[in-house]
Amino acid sequence: MLIMFNKPFRVLSQFSASADKLTLKDFIDVARVVPAGRLDYDSEGLLLLTDHGRLQHQISHPGEHWNKTYWVQVEGQADDAMLAPLRQGIHLNDGPTRPAQARVIAEPDDLWPRTPAIRYRAHIPTSWLEISISEGRNRQVRRMTAHIGLPTLRLIRVAIGPYRLGTLPPGVWQALPEPNVDSPAHRWRAPPATVHRRQRSAFSRKAPSS
Repeated sequence: MLIMFNKPFRVLSQFSASADKLTLKDFIDVARVVPAGRLDYDSEGLLLLTDHGRLQHQISHPGEHWNKTYWVQVEGQADDAMLAPLRQGIHLNDGPTRPAQARVIAEPDDLWPRTPAIRYRAHIPTSWLEISISEGRNRQVRRMTAHIGLPTLRLIRVAIGPYRLGTLPPGVWQALPEPNVDSPAHRWRAPPATVHRRQRSAFSRKAPSS
């Protein structure tokens, strides 16, 4: 089984209880699925879960080179020249990064509001970036933008390999047909249409009809 979930802000990427924090069990009631990789507590967006061990490895292991794409709201006025170091690879405290794909984008249309909202400061502009990486180090994108002088304010993962978040609302999951893990081409094929959706009461928005 393969599940695509839009993880809301301040939800842990785990099923085990953790004090007063929301976890995946508050949204997904499916036995035996586990996250393929993780998404930080203060990040939002696409998380894939599966009950298939080999598929989990292919999605999450850095050696498989699955690109992960993020929309990143940063503090400061970004321009193309500032992103050049990310495309070349930079040195973080845990070693050099692989070259990333990075570009300045307009604020995404129809983006859901974050609760709580980010803190705006009238005298400091913000910018939006699209960054794709094939690694998964701890808080890597945040550390990369900080390295070039653009602290991250909001981080949303919108794609993992061929799987894109699309219009799936926060707090909602959809089940996808499981790909053929024996085919090396499966990672580049667009997933078939959604066959199921579910939403827990913690969020009020419904998934659009197919």
